[in-house]
Amino acid sequence: MSDLYARHRRVLPDWLALYYEEPLEITHGEGRYVWGADGTRYLDFFGGILTTMTAHALPEVTKAVSEQAGRIVHSSTLYLNRPMVELAERIAQLSGIPDARVFFTTSGTEANDTALLLATTHRRSNTILAMRNSYHGRSFSAVGITGNRGWSPTSLSPLQTLYVHGGVRGRGPFARLSDEAFIAACVDDLEDLLGHTRPPAALIAEPVQGVGGFTSPPDGLYAAFREVLHERGILWIADEVQTGWGRTGDHFWGWQAHGRSGPPDIVTFAKGIGNGTSIGGVIARAEIMNCLDANSISTFGGTQLTMAAGLANLTYLLEHDLQGNARRVGGLLIERLRAVAAHDPGIREVRGRGLMIGVELTRPGTDTADPDRATAVLEAARAGGLLIGKGGGHDTSALRIAPPLTLTVAEAEEGAAILETALRNTQ
Repeated sequence: MSDLYARHRRVLPDWLALYYEEPLEITHGEGRYVWGADGTRYLDFFGGILTTMTAHALPEVTKAVSEQAGRIVHSSTLYLNRPMVELAERIAQLSGIPDARVFFTTSGTEANDTALLLATTHRRSNTILAMRNSYHGRSFSAVGITGNRGWSPTSLSPLQTLYVHGGVRGRGPFARLSDEAFIAACVDDLEDLLGHTRPPAALIAEPVQGVGGFTSPPDGLYAAFREVLHERGILWIADEVQTGWGRTGDHFWGWQAHGRSGPPDIVTFAKGIGNGTSIGGVIARAEIMNCLDANSISTFGGTQLTMAAGLANLTYLLEHDLQGNARRVGGLLIERLRAVAAHDPGIREVRGRGLMIGVELTRPGTDTADPDRATAVLEAARAGGLLIGKGGGHDTSALRIAPPLTLTVAEAEEGAAILETALRNTQ
């Protein structure tokens, strides 16, 4: 046991998850690579849980942070803040929400907490619809709407949560239906549920379930849900903490795959926009955002240092068409991994969009999850110089692949080759 790991165990909670039998200390990074304390270089296919969105040590971001730190780091929301206003203006314009207002937080958990506060206040209801297999953060209210047992440590909650079918296409009672029939069955289930409860405040849903193993419904499901919800005045919250900013390739926001009925009422975001700095936030039309009738501030949400990072990061992403790169390179990577899966009976599915890819592992010839192999593949990939993640609602048996959006074709092939070897060596 390393000295740092021993110290970690002495002062930090037992439930604070660590990857690897011998936990890894990352000391620095550049581009799509990071280095461990022992000098080993790794190709990073997880980006600090989809947070290092553009690149490690991106010069444009580090320069913006350094220059801002030389002026002022923080003042709170009690004072006018030019970088915060500028980033809010850009995000509001990109959101597609009419008359949008933006509130900045420090994390996705806090963003989802704020969205729940807005929705329940606006609708005068504490009932929330959420998706099975979902994850929305670690706070008391966020775990209360999380539909993934592995990440929900308590059943106590300030909210009444009702769980809806549809977030997982390949499992559950509707898995064998066609996409069209799947959507119809999920809508019927939603309508039946609404007939047995008092009107909920909102449905919160990840367009692609992150911790759940990068699962998603057929395109159009949430648009069909939106029609049912809109008739009853129920709000739609899109949790874009992992899917936003072009990661899925085909769309800038994950909800746009379901967008025929227009944008959500509320969008939450975090992770990638800060490229490692602590930015989260909520976007909502003014009527909803302004429904609170008490004073509020954010001490650290929207602080100048993180806003400078977010502005530089977003500018780089747009000017270099990283959404297009995610579509092109991600498409190649998915096809490469599907070719590997064709020769591995323990791979149930390779799924995903852009640079958000899941590889679900099961015991060969069955639908039984294989979390032990997922752990073994994680270790073998690290040994080969590749960092990936894992997740899933069925015993954490899905590998999660989400590199920075600047990933090159050569790096995608390098990572795929290492992962192929790791999979072959753990069969």
